[in-house]
Amino acid sequence: MNQHLKAVKISDKVYWVGAIDWTMRDFHGYQTQRGSTYNAFLVIGEKPILIDTVKAQFRDELLARISSVMDPKRIQIIISNHTEMDHSGCLPDLIELAKPEKVFASPNGAEALNEHFKISQEIIPVKDGETMDLAGLKFTFLEARMLHWPDSMFSYLNDEKILFSSDAFGMHLASSERFDDELDQPVLEYEAAKYYANIITLYSPIVLKALERVSKMGIELKMIAPDHGPIWRKNIKRVLELYKKWAEQRPTKKAVVVYDTMWNSTGKMAKAISDGLTSAGISVKVMKLRDDHRSDVATELLDACALLVGSPTLNNGLFPTMSDLLTYLKGLRFKNKIGAVFGSYGWSGEANRILKENLEGMKIPVTAEIQSKFVPTQEMLDQCFALGGQVAERIKEVVK
Repeated sequence: MNQHLKAVKISDKVYWVGAIDWTMRDFHGYQTQRGSTYNAFLVIGEKPILIDTVKAQFRDELLARISSVMDPKRIQIIISNHTEMDHSGCLPDLIELAKPEKVFASPNGAEALNEHFKISQEIIPVKDGETMDLAGLKFTFLEARMLHWPDSMFSYLNDEKILFSSDAFGMHLASSERFDDELDQPVLEYEAAKYYANIITLYSPIVLKALERVSKMGIELKMIAPDHGPIWRKNIKRVLELYKKWAEQRPTKKAVVVYDTMWNSTGKMAKAISDGLTSAGISVKVMKLRDDHRSDVATELLDACALLVGSPTLNNGLFPTMSDLLTYLKGLRFKNKIGAVFGSYGWSGEANRILKENLEGMKIPVTAEIQSKFVPTQEMLDQCFALGGQVAERIKEVVK
């Protein structure tokens, strides 16, 4: 066990005892270029309480950090806010090591943990909204179903005014700093947005209900401690505002032009279309799929009004990277977007039809389309420029 690893005290009674995953670069198809953290928290009451664990391969890091405060065998209560394996991976080991008096989870969490691990110890389900005294400390438990699993739960430590928020309000960001105000703010907000776009977007209606519920309860928040990324202590109001904005999916005067290309014919069309958008006063992000990852496209789409997709026809279908993107975006269920399709072909030209079907399947109405046979002529590029202007006018109608 690495004796150099230490817990980080975040309040009078709470320590961060998680793990830092500096090398993780992919999370369920979402590119995590800055790594991640798996946050676990040790609460010192009359009896030690552990909130969540870490990914299985980081077991020794978790135990080393706990050991810098106390013997892990002394843990008597475990709270599992989320059964996904990056937070419950070490739970069976901790139960075997500490033999805690009680293990708590949401009703769905208790069921899922037993299905995951066949744990011999009873997992005690807590009721939604239930407040109980644990080791001389008052905890309130709030079910957060589908944020982002059916078992997800928030645990609020009333005494310290800390909300342990499971995967909500998190981000994939590995750092030696534990708090939001210790990090570069543009990076912090970008990674929070990327996490929301790729993990939380499809649950946006649930986010709005959860935010309204917490607001009505009048819970005072000194910290929000998610299971990934830094702990929020300075920018709590800001992250709540951002979640509300993202959940409402309010579009801005922004378009995302996404394409791939074989011999740059579709690439030339993308450039002309984006120039047409820009000339009409629309902010544009142009993304080539062999250079830009699907998860970065999702991030840019979070506040955009228009998604314009372009593909050459290959083997009577779409270019493979475009098929991959559209499958990924369909699952995220973005709302309040308009679309356009474009592309080039040699002799069959099915790509535009398939692009249109995909966007309409995502409930993104296609407001414009254009297709070029072989290399686009100057006349065709002029039409592409005009199409950009046409979509820009439609954006202005949507975003007042």
